[in-house]
Amino acid sequence: MNAKYRRLRTKFEPDTRFELKPVSRPPFRVVLDDAFDRLKARLLAESLGSAWQSELSSEVRRAANEAAGLARLTPYPLLVFPVLFEEKAEESLRKAASGKRRREQNCDLILL
Repeated sequence: MNAKYRRLRTKFEPDTRFELKPVSRPPFRVVLDDAFDRLKARLLAESLGSAWQSELSSEVRRAANEAAGLARLTPYPLLVFPVLFEEKAEESLRKAASGKRRREQNCDLILL
């Protein structure tokens, strides 16, 4: 046996118990989600009310959903969402307009 080997006496204290309560979703988050949904609905209604066309409606709604998803990832979604929605909506309307022009040009070429 090794000369440095010593047997240690261990003492264990009684177990310490903690009472844990499940943490529920804080109420302010629910209020934030409500405010965010109201803001999204208001901006979407304003955007669709200005120039409503069935083919553009789906594009604007898709842009609103994309902007909402991205804005919710930020610490301040209520501040970020309006600008992000505006950018996404303009981009989708621009793409829809260029697609419409291309379709019209293709129709002109087919008719020739």
